[in-house]
Amino acid sequence: MDDTALPLQPTVVGRVLGTDEATPLQFWVAVGEGAHLQLDDVVALDRVLPTGERISIYGIVNQVRARHEGATFDSDVFLIADGVLPAEVAEAALVQVTRIVPETFVPPLPGSQVRRATDDERDAALDFDSVDRRLPAGLSRENEPIFLDLDFVDGTKGAHINISGISGVATKTSYATFLLYSLFTSGVLGAEAANTKGLIFNVKGEDLLFLDAPNGHLTRDQADRYAHVGLEPAPFRSVGIVAPPRKGDPNATPATGARTVGVSPFFWTLDTFCRDGLLPFLFADAEDERQQYTIVVQSVTAQLVAATRGAPSSDGAVRIDGVTIRTFRQLVDFIERKLIPDDPEATVDQKWTGRAVSGGSINAFVRRLSSSVRHIEHLIRADIDDAPDFALDLDRNQLTVVDIHQLHDRAKRFVVGVVLRQAFDAKEASGVARPLQFIVLDELNKYAPRDSSSPIKEILLDVAERGRSLGIILIGAQQTASEVERRVVANSAVRVVGRLDTAEAGRDQYGFLPGVQRQRATILKPGTMYLSQPRLPIPLLIEFPFPAWATRAAEAGAPPSSDASSDPFDGL
Repeated sequence: MDDTALPLQPTVVGRVLGTDEATPLQFWVAVGEGAHLQLDDVVALDRVLPTGERISIYGIVNQVRARHEGATFDSDVFLIADGVLPAEVAEAALVQVTRIVPETFVPPLPGSQVRRATDDERDAALDFDSVDRRLPAGLSRENEPIFLDLDFVDGTKGAHINISGISGVATKTSYATFLLYSLFTSGVLGAEAANTKGLIFNVKGEDLLFLDAPNGHLTRDQADRYAHVGLEPAPFRSVGIVAPPRKGDPNATPATGARTVGVSPFFWTLDTFCRDGLLPFLFADAEDERQQYTIVVQSVTAQLVAATRGAPSSDGAVRIDGVTIRTFRQLVDFIERKLIPDDPEATVDQKWTGRAVSGGSINAFVRRLSSSVRHIEHLIRADIDDAPDFALDLDRNQLTVVDIHQLHDRAKRFVVGVVLRQAFDAKEASGVARPLQFIVLDELNKYAPRDSSSPIKEILLDVAERGRSLGIILIGAQQTASEVERRVVANSAVRVVGRLDTAEAGRDQYGFLPGVQRQRATILKPGTMYLSQPRLPIPLLIEFPFPAWATRAAEAGAPPSSDASSDPFDGL
């Protein structure tokens, strides 16, 4: 039966154009009178094959145009508007095909009725009906839920999420926290959610230090939007906030601003620093890898590891060649004496310097190491009581926020590198992929730059390439994906794009966005993103609800609870 002869249905918005080519991948729709189509609308149509088999063709509106039919010259628009020249306004929409069921790749026939896809048909058009584990990822403009296939997030078929966009406008971190909240509370992980862990680096301001407090700016309308994706608007339940200690503070008080309750300090003991070979992370700048003194870095690291072989010290201090060392400054002075003896006639031990290393390389290493003292010494120490108890524990809470926003850039790199290695080594040592460990890292272009190498970049490459099998999932974000190591981005099964700079939108890294969507990405509003996943050939425009958790001190609806119970009679 020819579907062009079927009576119009209420959901019909037009018919397939016959003046433009229709292909199995895209076609034009003439919009009917009294109807309209806009970008991102989901449509469907049917075609009956000569064999009698009926197929359904689904697609998303990718472009819309309007023009006068009957006009010849540009100036005719004035005559038509005055009623002098007869003409009709014709609207048409370009539809990109998302799915054909069953998969018989034939074009739709001109004149075929095109209807707006709703409810179950919309799920079929977006392939949601065939997804067993649906992770709520956002909403359409009509508040309809949009899902991610968890198989492409948790490592079953793919892993990792990459988010790009202009800082402060694209709301990259806000969307990353929304995805974490959805993972923890939507039920998609089942019983496994209780043991799933999240790790976030707070790199700018104090935006992520209040995730356990309700957002006082959340309106009723925004709270109601959570119900459309099956979520309850609430703050994160199990959050651990850790911050570096204040410089010069013998009590290791955490260095934070507005957040003063429920924050724990973290640092590494000298024994851990030497035993685990953490020295290279002090030279994690991209430029360091191009210097000759990296040979000295490797040699000194090997000697520090060898000197601490055996049982760990109980107080975190180290003893090398009969000298007890309790501060990072003392360790640096000790290394300097080993590399540059006080006696100019003394022979330098090549075990410390490495073979065939010039004096210039040694001096360059010493200068670089010495300059790190003022930025790092409060992070590596054994000069306070119970120093080993301040080690970073990533399993204590479901979500751990590591605050590094007040640190010097060099100290930030050290902390990010060491914590990433700790998380990666722990998953590798466990030998099992479950429970999952999610890591949220902004400014990915700083830690995994495209054109250089560093210890941090090597770990991120390991996470991107092997993390899927280990159960460690990276949610990386950056302003410009073009400046991030290609393999890190390429291994991300899910890609998200917020507001882009015009020049950045033209880069090859955004080839998965059709031309119209690239252009539109330059004017996206905060809270609106393009989501690309392997199940669909076309990225979806999504919105996500306003955070139900505070993203800054001014939004905190109630003071975050400390580790102590709020009930004074608890335990009596």
